[in-house]
Amino acid sequence: MNSELEQLHPYPFEKLAALKAGITPPAALEHIALSIGEPKHLPPAFVLEALSDNLDRLANYPATKGLPELRNSIAEWANQRFNLAHKLNPETQALPVNGTREALFSFAQAVVDRNACTPLVVCPNPFYQIYEGAAFLAGATPYFLNCTPANNFIPDFAAVPAAIWQQCQLLYICSPGNPTGAVMSLEQLQLLIELADRYDFVIASDECYSELYQHEATPPAGLLQACSDMGRNDYRRCVVFHSLSKRSNLPGLRSGFVAGDAETLSKFLQYRTYHGCAMPVPTQLASIAAWQDEAHVLENRDAYRAKFDAVLDILDGCLELERPAAGFYLWPKLPIKGEEFAQRLFAEQNITVLPGAYLARDTEAGNPAEYYVRLALVATKAECVEAAHRIRAFVSNL
Repeated sequence: MNSELEQLHPYPFEKLAALKAGITPPAALEHIALSIGEPKHLPPAFVLEALSDNLDRLANYPATKGLPELRNSIAEWANQRFNLAHKLNPETQALPVNGTREALFSFAQAVVDRNACTPLVVCPNPFYQIYEGAAFLAGATPYFLNCTPANNFIPDFAAVPAAIWQQCQLLYICSPGNPTGAVMSLEQLQLLIELADRYDFVIASDECYSELYQHEATPPAGLLQACSDMGRNDYRRCVVFHSLSKRSNLPGLRSGFVAGDAETLSKFLQYRTYHGCAMPVPTQLASIAAWQDEAHVLENRDAYRAKFDAVLDILDGCLELERPAAGFYLWPKLPIKGEEFAQRLFAEQNITVLPGAYLARDTEAGNPAEYYVRLALVATKAECVEAAHRIRAFVSNL
């Protein structure tokens, strides 16, 4: 067996299941899950219709590169959304993938040169665990940059030692951040591009929460946008990852895309032709419909804003937390460790939340997420409101 599999940590939800094992919550209280970031809003009906209307296309082998029509719709969406002066070439700079999770993992396998001396994959801490697993199985070592209130939950990239950047082959960033909702500025993204040029590493920007933001006038910036504003038309060393899961409430469709540096994507496509991950044609056609419509995305944002308004009003003064710039998570600072908080909250209020420490790793400065939990506001507004009242009651008795 591949010995690198031994380096993989249990997934956060495995740890959570073990934490809850043997506990019987109050039967009178209906269970409310705020732990998994799985959208529960209804998916767009017209996308489901496009999927069902094209089921006969399951008789066709799909191409790994995807239909030209899908690549065109992806490029057009990204060009417009991020106001790209240097338009993406759908033939060489856009590639459909089966959701960002699959692509974020496989990207490292294609990019990392395991024959190099101690290759590093740098990522934020806390982080999406796929980054770490992808690093290990690519033969690299993950290097974590703590995200704390002191740096507004965005790593201080300027403080990273030159020796780390010299060994770095791949940098994962997540903006808007999971779990913090922090959004990187154009200036911060452009600093990373300059560092990538100086030290020759690739930036993988996980932007799957980019369409869930609080203010219509200030959508989160993207890595390609930062590139374009610098006058770069090749997007060298920069690749972004987008998904329909959060944007369009279609987590089960497993549809997203990568876009950016043509040279890097050419090698990634070569890897993927052996990886066996072509998107089924009906899924591609349904994805085209989703990328070409913004009305349902606006409705989605409004629904999340309403939940944030209601929940934050109830929890005001109860926990140390702020409205995130984007995403659908709350990341409250706690008076006790997140693991104890989550276990007791389940035992007393039948609510499941995710301990922050399960999303982070210990460093010399400690675990930056030890006194946090992640609350995913994906349930109905009524359930989120009920959960907030129960959490307030629970905290008042701590």
